This record gives sequence, C-alpha cells and structure tokens, in this order.
Amino acid sequence: MADITRRFGWRHLRSAPTAHIRHHKRGELAHDGRGLSFWYRSLSAALSEVPVDDRELAMAFHARTADFQDVTVQATVTYRVSDPALAADRLDFSVDPDTGSWRSAPLEQIATLLTETAQQHTLDVLARTPLAAALVDGVASVRERVATGLAAEPRLPATGIDVVAVRVVAIRPEAEVERALRTPAREQIQQEADRATYERRAVAVERERTIAENELASQIELARREEQLVDQRGTNARREAEEKAAADGVRTEAEASRKVRLARADAEAARETGSARAEAQAAWLRVHGEVDPATLHALAATRLAENVPRIESLTLSPDILTGLLAKLGRPDGGAGA
Repeated sequence: MADITRRFGWRHLRSAPTAHIRHHKRGELAHDGRGLSFWYRSLSAALSEVPVDDRELAMAFHARTADFQDVTVQATVTYRVSDPALAADRLDFSVDPDTGSWRSAPLEQIATLLTETAQQHTLDVLARTPLAAALVDGVASVRERVATGLAAEPRLPATGIDVVAVRVVAIRPEAEVERALRTPAREQIQQEADRATYERRAVAVERERTIAENELASQIELARREEQLVDQRGTNARREAEEKAAADGVRTEAEASRKVRLARADAEAARETGSARAEAQAAWLRVHGEVDPATLHALAATRLAENVPRIESLTLSPDILTGLLAKLGRPDGGAGA
C-alpha cells in the first residue's frame, strides 16, 4: 500500500518499487509507473495501485478419486501481474486518494480465479485415478495438469496475470482411509520387526548354547586336570610314604644294630666286670684266708666303725663290759667267735 501524506489540501503519494501506480487526473493519465512519488489533489485524482511482485497463493480443496474416495489436495500457485495496465482495466485496483487502501479486493478475485481453475483440472485428473495410484503418482500428475491448465486458461493473460510456478504439496485421503492404508505397511513392518526379534533371539540362544558348551568343556577339562592332580598327589603321597617307610626301616635297622652293639658291649663289659670282681673276690678271700684271726677281727671292727652310724652316747653296763673284756682276754676267744 502506498504512503499518502497531507500538506495544505494537497496529497503526496509515495509508492514501493513493487507497486505500479496509475494516476488519472480529469480523465487523463497523469502518472503511470513503478515506485512513483508525486503531489495531487484528492478531489480530482483517480489512483490505481497494482502489485507486480510474485505472490504465493496457497489453496486446499477436496476431490474424489475413481474409486469414490475423498482426498484433500494441498497446492501452492505462484503468480504475478505482468501487465498492470490491463489488470487495472479488467479488475478494480483503485485506491482511496486519502488513505491509499483498496476500495475493493482485487487480489481475492485473482485468488478465486486461480483456485477454481486449479481445482477444476485437479478434479478432472483425480476422477480418473484410483486412490492407490493417486497417492503414489498423483502429486506429479496433478501438478502437470494444473500447470498446463493454468497456462492454457484464456482469462489469465486477458487479465494480465502470468502463472510462475505450480506446486502440489500433498494429496491426503480421509483419516480412516489413511489409517486403513497404513495398516498393511505397519503389519509388514511389525512382521519384519518380529522376524528380526526372533532372529536376534535365535542368535542369542545359539550364543548362549555356545557359551554353555564352552563352560561345560572348561568344566570337563578342569575335572580332568583335577583327576590328574589327585592321581599325581596320590603318587606323590605313595612315593613319600615308601620313601618314609624305607627311611624308617633304615633308621630302625641302624637303631637295632646300635642297640645290639651296645648290648654286646654291655654284656662284654659285664663279663669283664664280673671276671674282675670274681678275681678280686677270690684274691680277697685268699688274702683273708692267709691272715690270722686277730687281724681279721681288727679289720672287721674298722669296717664296722666306718659303716656304723654316728653314736652320740653309749651306755655300757658292767655285765656287758665284763663279758667283753673276758672274751678279749682269752687267747681263743677270737677263734670261737
């Protein structure tokens, strides 16, 4: 929309480079072009503003396929006004000279024209296309048909409008139909997922079986080695017992031999001692047999005195002393004793 300012009963218009301004004064064309800026009087001026930039028109409408299924088509048409003078003659692009706003809605008229034309060609295509084909290839076919139809529409160039591009965003069925169409794919995906799960479980079971077999083989090998260890320990213990028994036998034999030698030495010593004692006793007896009785009595008294315990006091009665002196005084007293 152009900028309009007021100064002392005059109006000043300043337009954008993308807007084409047509100024008629008293029925004559005074200004015509883009991005104009000029003064005018509102009572004698007739202004038209035609946008010449590219404009996007989004549209959505319903259609029915060959198998009587309702679908929603979303499309976008890019257009521009290529002949502003022709468009201003065919459509009402006049603006208020005081505010600069359009007196009518020309862009809505263009949108209605483009939407109805695109919808007509879309319905014509989809009415001959089943739903499955429309969902797969319908976007391209609808886009080509709409672009061809808009290019061949005689009213558009007569109005000074050029279609720049046509884009079909999506063709969607009803929610229930879409869910029904998704079901086989979902089931197939679920089957693939289940198959992958089963394969993963099978692989896991196989791996667990391999691990269990390895553990069992390890246990068998461990048991075999333990058996070898037990056998080796038994062999070692048996060898140790045999060696110990042999050592004990050797030690016992040595001890017995030593005891025999000691016993023989003791017996020999005892014989030697007995012989020596016998010889000493014989010599002693022989010596005593050759000595007179008085000497023997003296020796006996001496031995007796040596072996008699210590006597603190001795009491001799007159009878004992008289008899003892009488015996000592007799010459044969010693012999008789």
